Amino acid sequence: MALELAKREHQLVLVGRTPAKLAAVADQVAAVTGTAPGTFQADFAVLDDVRRLADELLARYERIDVLVNNAGVMTTRRERTADGHELMMQVNHLAPFLLTNLLFDLLKESSARVVTTSSRAARTGRLDPADLSRDRRRWSGWLQYGDTKQANALFTVALADRGLAATCLHPGVLDTGFAAGTFFMKFLTVVPGMAEPPEAGADRIVHLVTHPDGVDHPGRFFVKNVPATVPRTMTDPELAEALWSASQTACSL
Repeated sequence: MALELAKREHQLVLVGRTPAKLAAVADQVAAVTGTAPGTFQADFAVLDDVRRLADELLARYERIDVLVNNAGVMTTRRERTADGHELMMQVNHLAPFLLTNLLFDLLKESSARVVTTSSRAARTGRLDPADLSRDRRRWSGWLQYGDTKQANALFTVALADRGLAATCLHPGVLDTGFAAGTFFMKFLTVVPGMAEPPEAGADRIVHLVTHPDGVDHPGRFFVKNVPATVPRTMTDPELAEALWSASQTACSL
């Protein structure tokens, strides 16, 4: 995604958790543009990292035209962050929720797009804003992952209601190593034709970053570059507002 946008002469700012991986992508971008992109390290499992990241971005940049919320994790082990939240819910939803909110005024002033990577797993979500970490319900990795992806879709709805050109998407089943420890993803990546190369997902994000669809369909969930029909659990404005309020509390906003 970064390399394709670099080829199109967009100015990039890269955020990554692992310094070596971040530097490697930055070097590839610089080889295309001749200029090193801005780079910022942050671990979304640590909300103070997200707050520091927002402060650094606001201090450095006068406008943000596009924010791509693409960080994500899937694990079959129940883990809790130092902030007290279930790991997937924090990394996949609460951290990008916090970052987007801290940048909100600048995004609004810039008439920015916000593109969030969700998943078709959002259709399976049974999100309870009063129990985001599933402390009071049956927990499994895929159940929780579905909740976090449903949260991405509802967050997009709420952002659109607040006047931002916000969209989200299913990037496809990609052979990236994501959720590699699960039988389901192992199966999909070894059966011919089941998984797509990473470039396929990247192109779908680039579409929403650069194409009028990213502005013309606020609040929508895209599949293969087309707004998709999804369950009401992914579009319900009242549920989206309940999630927004619960997320504010969880992030101490």
